[in-house]
Amino acid sequence: LIEGKAPTGAEVEWVAKEESYFFQLSALEEKLLEYYETNPDFIAPKSRRNEVLSFVKGGLKDLSVSRTSFRWGIPVPGDEEDHIMYVWIDALANYISALGYPNEGGDFDKYWPAALHVVGKDILRFHAVYWPAFLMAADLPLPKRVFAHGWWTKEGEKMSKSLGNAIDPVQLVEQYGVDQTRFFLMTEVGFGSDGDFSDKAMALKINNNLANELGNLCQRVLSMVFKNCNQAVPAAAGYTDEDLTLLAAAKSLQDRAAIAMSTQAIQVYANDLIQMVWDANKYIDDMAPWTLRKTDHERMETVLYVLMEVLRRVAILYQPIIPSSASQILDQLQVPETERSFAHLKCDQYKIQEGTPITKPQAIFPRIHMPQDD
Repeated sequence: LIEGKAPTGAEVEWVAKEESYFFQLSALEEKLLEYYETNPDFIAPKSRRNEVLSFVKGGLKDLSVSRTSFRWGIPVPGDEEDHIMYVWIDALANYISALGYPNEGGDFDKYWPAALHVVGKDILRFHAVYWPAFLMAADLPLPKRVFAHGWWTKEGEKMSKSLGNAIDPVQLVEQYGVDQTRFFLMTEVGFGSDGDFSDKAMALKINNNLANELGNLCQRVLSMVFKNCNQAVPAAAGYTDEDLTLLAAAKSLQDRAAIAMSTQAIQVYANDLIQMVWDANKYIDDMAPWTLRKTDHERMETVLYVLMEVLRRVAILYQPIIPSSASQILDQLQVPETERSFAHLKCDQYKIQEGTPITKPQAIFPRIHMPQDD
C-alpha cells in the first residue's frame, strides 16, 4: 500500500476473515525462479523483470482463490453452493478458454502458447507470477513473453478523476488527428516507461517530425518532380556515393525495424524512420536539385528519383504508426495498393517505376497552431 491506497491510487477495503480455497503458490517458487533464469526475455522491460524477481525471491505465500461473502462470479467446481472463484483465476483462464481449451485441436493448438502478453505495469504480478504458476500447475506451456507498459501522466501529475486532468482520447483525436495522436503516443517515450503528456509537447512533436520534416520533404520532392520532370517519375542516370549511402540506409530500415519490434521497442522503430527522414532532408539540401535544374538536369532527376525511392520505403514502414498518412504518401508516389506490404521492400522489382505519371502533390500534415505562433 502507498499511503493507505493501492499503487493505482484506488481505495482499498479490508475484508473480514472467510473460508477460502488456496492455490499452493509457495510450492512453485523455485520453479518460477528457475524459469525466469533460463528465459531472461520472458518479462520485459528489464526494470519490470527485476521487480518480479525481487517479489518472488522475497518468498511466495499460498494464494486465496475463492470467496464466500458474495454470490456473483464463477462457482467453484464441486463447491458451487458456497464458494465463488477468485476473479483473476477466471480472467486469466480466458486467455486459453477463448481458444477452446480444454478441447483439443482448433485455435488452442494453433495459437497457444501466445507469443506476447502486453499488460499494464499494475497487473504485471498477475501475469508474470500467478498466471505462469497456474499454467505450470496445469502442465501447460507458458506465453513466450510478458511486456508491461507504463502509465501516462499529464504535465507531471498522475491522471485521476479527482484532479480532473484525465485526457479524453476522442477529444485528442478531434483536436490533433488520428495519425498525429498515434505518432505522439508511440514516439514520445520508450514503450514500457511512464510518459508525460502536455499539449505543447504534442504540438511540437507533430510540427517538427511530421509537418516540418516528413511532410515538407514530400512536398518539396513531389512538387519538383511534377514541375520539372513532365509530371512523371524521373529516371536515375547513375548513382554517386552520396546516393548509394542514402539508398543503403533506406534499404536497411526494414531489418532494423524488425529487430526493434521483436523487443517491443516501438520508439526505436519510429526514431529510425524519423532519422531516415532527417537524413533525406539533409541530402536534398546538400544536393540542391533546385540549383541542378539549371545546371545539370540529368543529375537533378537522379537526386529526385533517389528521394522518391527513400520516401517509398519510409512510407511503407510508417504504415503501422500513421496508416492513413502513410497511405496518402504512397498514393502521391503512385505506389500500387497491391505493392505496399513489407514484403515489397525485399527486392528492387517493386522500387519506384521510372516514367509513372504523378499528380500535383497535396499537403499531408497541417501544422498545429500553438499560442507562441501568434
